[in-house]
Amino acid sequence: MIKKRVLGGAAAAVAMSLSMVGCAVDTAASPSAGGVAADAKLTVACGAMEEICDAWTKAYQAKTGTPTSFVRLSSGETVARLGATKDAPEFDVWHGGPADGYGAAANQGLLEKFTPANAQDIPEKYKDANGYWNGVYVGVLGFCSNTKVLKEKGVEVPGSWEDLLDPKLKSQISTAHPSTSGTAFTTLWTQVTRLGSEDAGLGYMAKMHNNVLQYTKSGTAPGQVAGRGEVAVGLVFSHDCVLYKERGMTDLEVSFPSEGTGFEVGGVAVVANSKNAAAAKDYANWALTAEAQELGPTVGSYQLPTNPKTKSDSRMANLADIKLVDYDFAKAAERKKDLTARFDAEIAAQPKA
Repeated sequence: MIKKRVLGGAAAAVAMSLSMVGCAVDTAASPSAGGVAADAKLTVACGAMEEICDAWTKAYQAKTGTPTSFVRLSSGETVARLGATKDAPEFDVWHGGPADGYGAAANQGLLEKFTPANAQDIPEKYKDANGYWNGVYVGVLGFCSNTKVLKEKGVEVPGSWEDLLDPKLKSQISTAHPSTSGTAFTTLWTQVTRLGSEDAGLGYMAKMHNNVLQYTKSGTAPGQVAGRGEVAVGLVFSHDCVLYKERGMTDLEVSFPSEGTGFEVGGVAVVANSKNAAAAKDYANWALTAEAQELGPTVGSYQLPTNPKTKSDSRMANLADIKLVDYDFAKAAERKKDLTARFDAEIAAQPKA
């Protein structure tokens, strides 16, 4: 019998302790506030859930007095927009979203190399060796299943990648498209890693294609699709599924594949050629603090923090109980463009059996 690691929901999230925008400004506490221009304004490309994007930017604004706003974008969208506005970027900081997207952006010259002072608190495995990004959280890829729908289909909660190929799950899986979603690219690269080659990884995805209802744009959407009972299984980072169950989608259950699963390191980076570079660097430095990372659980974001000084939460995944694949973020970033192009041509564009 396959052992499954299951996470349940919990009580409602802790209320936000900051009214934020109306709070007094604590400029002394800002790590490098002295170098930030008085008229600086920050725009953050945010790859996490909207609630935590809002909490991060409001908290930073309340702390420093620097007007800070965000635009919620998937990983693929962020890289595309940074590339389209390279000479006059619309964003100053990128915060949240899988590290392979940051690697792809760095490879195109879209990020500034910068080592924040607070990076000394972050373990090396959560930092870019070339200095373009630093990790702010860790999320684990999992299966977000609707137990009611699975029961109707006569299928157990999946405990392996092979379980997703069951013919009973035809049109019963929701996943995002890897060219727009960092979550979905994590799924694709996980198959490449565990099966040993790009051909084998794409081969698995081609088999699963027959069971996919549709490819969403956003990586978080499949959990909601499953929660509404439109499919049996959504492929998402597990913390998103925990949140949806906590917010009323009570049929949801999280499990992890026994063969091993992928994970994300959500990053923060300074956008190259930012007109507010000093403020952007100050923000990137602040994002690595325990103070910033402890905001997550207050708004239902249960990713694991990268700063060891951050308080943990019982609703976070326990890495000791989950088998992870040996995920190579640098290699994933290098191969992302070609691999997603192959996915488009060889899988997404093909009719289902």
